[in-house]
Amino acid sequence: MDNTQKLIELFKEFPGIGPRQAKRFVYFLLNRNSSYAETLAKLMMDVRNTVHSCDTCFRFFPNTTHTTCSVCSDNTRDSKQLMLVSNDVDFENIEKTRFYNGYYFILGGTVPILEKNPEKRIRQNDLIKVIEKRTSTGLNEIIMALNYNPEGENTLSYLTQILKPITDKNNIKISTLGRGLSTGTELEYSDSDTIKNALKNRQ
Repeated sequence: MDNTQKLIELFKEFPGIGPRQAKRFVYFLLNRNSSYAETLAKLMMDVRNTVHSCDTCFRFFPNTTHTTCSVCSDNTRDSKQLMLVSNDVDFENIEKTRFYNGYYFILGGTVPILEKNPEKRIRQNDLIKVIEKRTSTGLNEIIMALNYNPEGENTLSYLTQILKPITDKNNIKISTLGRGLSTGTELEYSDSDTIKNALKNRQ
C-alpha cells in the first residue's frame, strides 16, 4: 500500500466519510502547494498539544493550565440538572441556545444496535462516577439529549438500564428531549429554535 492509499484509509476513518470523499480529500491536498500541507500538519499537532479534555464533563477545550472547563467550573449553573450528549458538537449546539443552564457530560459516542461491548463505546464508568458525585449537590434530573435515530434510541435504552440503580436510589428523574426533533434527526444539524423547543418539551 503506497502513501496515497494509506492517507485515503486514514480519511475514511473520519465520521461520515466514505472512500469517494476520502479520495477527494487526498487529491485536494496533492493539488495544493506544499506550504498548505505543512500548515495543516502543524495546526493538527498544535491542536493536539493545546486542546485538552475536561476532567469532569470530558469535552475538549483550549487551555493549558486548567483541567476543568469553564462550564464545569461555573458555580452559577443549575447543579440539579445533568445533560448527557454524544459528542462535543452536540454540546456546542445546545449551549448556543442559551436555554439550558445545567451541567453536561460528553459520552464520547453512542451504542450501536447489537453491540457486544457497549461499555467500550461510551464513557460508562466515568459517567457513573460523575453522577454519584453530583448526587451530593442535589442532582435530580438527567436529560438524555441524544439523536432521534436507531443508534440514539439504543443508547438511551442502554443508559436508562445501567443507571437505574443510581436513579432509583437517589430519586433522579431521567428525561428525554421533546418531539421538537423529528425521528431520524441528529442534534448536530438542528437549529437553535428546534433544540430549544425539544428542551422545553422534554419528557
